[in-house]
Amino acid sequence: MRRPNRTARTLMTGLVATAVASAGLLTAGAGAANAASAPADGHAWANPIPAHVYTPYFESYNGDDPATLAAESGAKYLTMAFIQTAATGSCTAYWNGATTTPLTSATYGSSIAAIQQAGGNVIPSFGGYSADTTSTDIADSCTSVSAIAKVYENVFTTYHASRIDLDVEANALTDTAGIARRNQAIAEVEAWGAHTGHNVSFSYTLPSTENGLGATGVALLQNAVAEHAEIAVVNAMTFDYYDGIVHEMGTNAETAATGLHAQLATLYPYKSSGDLWAKIGLTLMPGIDDYGAPETTTLADATNVEAWAASHGLGSLSIWALQRDNGGCPGTSGAGTCSGIAQSTWAFDKILEPFTTNRHRNS
Repeated sequence: MRRPNRTARTLMTGLVATAVASAGLLTAGAGAANAASAPADGHAWANPIPAHVYTPYFESYNGDDPATLAAESGAKYLTMAFIQTAATGSCTAYWNGATTTPLTSATYGSSIAAIQQAGGNVIPSFGGYSADTTSTDIADSCTSVSAIAKVYENVFTTYHASRIDLDVEANALTDTAGIARRNQAIAEVEAWGAHTGHNVSFSYTLPSTENGLGATGVALLQNAVAEHAEIAVVNAMTFDYYDGIVHEMGTNAETAATGLHAQLATLYPYKSSGDLWAKIGLTLMPGIDDYGAPETTTLADATNVEAWAASHGLGSLSIWALQRDNGGCPGTSGAGTCSGIAQSTWAFDKILEPFTTNRHRNS
């Protein structure tokens, strides 16, 4: 996620979930109705991501337990940020690049299983601003497409996820070699999923202007088309514009989505307008973003965006981030654990969570 003032944090490991007792724990309670398929490894897939879903980002480096916050907030689906390598040139990825938190069931496995058992799921997210400015996103760091693909496959199988998010911004948006490797790895994993019966999908999270993606974001998607990488959702980050303009953030999220719809129409001319809307996601930053007060997303903005997104059939809504959804720091810009505006805890979540259910008025 685009956070110019975010620095690397020391990962708190005390609250990291313990190992899953057995493979059955990861899928218990999924139910035949929720299982998309029975892959070759014998596990039924728990709770595929809904076609229209609210999935707030969860800052894993804050040391919180995702299952606890999911239960407290009511958010059934979380996008867990971030996965990256520990150093440039490596093909081994970790949660937040910390070697103490490998991509194994011992790290977050039981918490993710609890979210799945409660009827939700997680979307592990690779990249983010810190990784994308240090070449520690796996696709920028590792020069082997097959090795990158194996890391993605391991995340799908270890956590029984059905979608991976790829947050590409800053320097990573102009690393053409990394962009090509990432898209080639996506295509490889999608072929693997089709062959083995694993239900896999990918989303891209990209910086946005108030009128759609910038040229580098469009070029990344053009490469995805060229490499035959199917992208389920293109998620626009509708905050941190840094353009010196006072924004009506709710309205500009909607204009960003409208501009993105036109851009996707040129990339996917064979898709219907409704299918294109379903490929669009929006991420809001509750309260005051990193730029400051001229870019403040209010509760009223969230209400309007949810209704607008539902009526247009967008694929996803999100916020950066779940831990910010409280009023603990009035007037503060870009805080990591509070919104900077007066609000009750989970106020944004309560407005946006209904997007996951039955609010799609064009369907």
